[in-house]
Amino acid sequence: MTSQRQGWTRRAFVRAAAGSVLSGTAGLSIGCERQPLSSVVGAAEEDGFDAGPLSHLLPITDHARIRLKVSSTRPLDRPVLRVGSRTLPGRSFERSGRFFQFDVGDLEPGTRYTLALEEAGGARICDPWPLSTLPAPDARPERLRLLVFTCAGGPDDLYNLPGFNAYLPMAARRRLLRRALSFAPDVAIANGDHVYWDMKSRFGWAMGRSPRAWWNAGWFDRALPVLGTPNEEVLQRAFGPQVAGLYGGLMRSTPTYFLQDDHDYGENDEASEELRTFPPDPFMLDLARSTQRLYYPELLGGEGLPARHVEADGASPHFGSLRYGRLLEAWLYDCRRHLRNRADPDLAHARSGFVPDDVEAWLVARSRTTPCLHGVHMPSTPVLWTAGKWGEWYPDAKDAEGQLRADAGKPYWAEGWAAQHDRLLQAASSRPDRLPLVVSGDLHATGVGRIHESRGARLGVHPIVSVLSGAVGTGALGWPSQFRDQRPVPSGTLGAEEIVTPVEENGFSLLDVTPDAVRVSQFGWTPDRDPAEIDTLEPFAVVDLPRPGAASG
Repeated sequence: MTSQRQGWTRRAFVRAAAGSVLSGTAGLSIGCERQPLSSVVGAAEEDGFDAGPLSHLLPITDHARIRLKVSSTRPLDRPVLRVGSRTLPGRSFERSGRFFQFDVGDLEPGTRYTLALEEAGGARICDPWPLSTLPAPDARPERLRLLVFTCAGGPDDLYNLPGFNAYLPMAARRRLLRRALSFAPDVAIANGDHVYWDMKSRFGWAMGRSPRAWWNAGWFDRALPVLGTPNEEVLQRAFGPQVAGLYGGLMRSTPTYFLQDDHDYGENDEASEELRTFPPDPFMLDLARSTQRLYYPELLGGEGLPARHVEADGASPHFGSLRYGRLLEAWLYDCRRHLRNRADPDLAHARSGFVPDDVEAWLVARSRTTPCLHGVHMPSTPVLWTAGKWGEWYPDAKDAEGQLRADAGKPYWAEGWAAQHDRLLQAASSRPDRLPLVVSGDLHATGVGRIHESRGARLGVHPIVSVLSGAVGTGALGWPSQFRDQRPVPSGTLGAEEIVTPVEENGFSLLDVTPDAVRVSQFGWTPDRDPAEIDTLEPFAVVDLPRPGAASG
């Protein structure tokens, strides 16, 4: 499957973006006002579901708990969530009374509940809807269907010109999600980059600090907290259309695990003498956490996760696990929040890595001891492939002739990142009875590959299978071959093979998990095709991955 797009390069992007930024101020005049905040994101009606004033609702579940994030077009009067015979009040983190979190525990595993939202006095907010908890940890389900995707964010109106769009138009993104949901996944994983609003990094002048961004949302004041200050309205205007405007009520009956990546902190991962965007500064940390508080659920699960990474309510902003009985345990980990490089003077005391040492120890231990038939690593940063970015596990960079090489010397890259990569993959492949599988986000492509060795050493018992999930929201300018003049390729540090060569198309993957195997089905579509094709989209690649030892187990 191939796509026909214009050959945009970074230089072309800069030239065209400059014109777009300037033209973005055309038509503004003194006395013009932004649209009311309550109308920035509309109601969440979906397929006969009457959402009332709701703009979005996103749930996450484990075997005994439901957590729900909702927003509305107007303030809600002391809303409550009804789950069966129980009634739980909402919790708000901001001033407008339009955003609420609901959290209910001690539920029965593997049970379908009817949820209802009401205001004070019993007035219905929206139609009731069904949602199921996951199987008990000791249950033995025979199947699980996982929907996985990445990079669904992006403003719908920052760049939306023919042949020049940084993000897929929202209507097409929603259509892709509807097609994905038509396959009835049990759980969805949204792996990073839910919003794009870069500010300090090199294209910030064309994004979060551009005149168009100011007109749409205003500019953040980095000296102030995000919530409880004027920054709160900027956040809702900038990010509300990207999250609530995309999901609306689509995912109301599909538990969705949201993992953060670099753009969720308000920056691209970049490094130069002038600026290294990660580790995140205090404002970036506040921005990512505030967005999560308002729009999408924190991660659940994480048996044995060190207590310092778990909040008082038992959820974690950055690390967690999806446990589906004894069939599957998947570990989700944010590779940006705790990024460390000993080359930075203020980090010289720490071992370089993408996750802290205690989280690495947790991942290694769970990889080796989980009682589940399948274990899946889900980092926010891709495994196997490189596009020459700074914040990758791998040292590959372009040499003087523009060729990507592992020995070119990537500035500000830390060898400890590759060492942590190897330790994690060794643990993932430590069990002779299990398929070592990695499903990652961030990289705007869809593909499957296999790693046999890293830096000359074999990785565990079996080769690592790595899956690029597919990017929902990428526009013509955002593919690695356009933005970086570099298609994704296996790192030169690896002994690897590509099963499905990465495809730069908008899409998603389905993982059908049974006790004996995992089937990966990958879907892709490009805007040069008829949008109606999305409604009948079929996989362009299907890869069957048997579990080692399944026949004897």
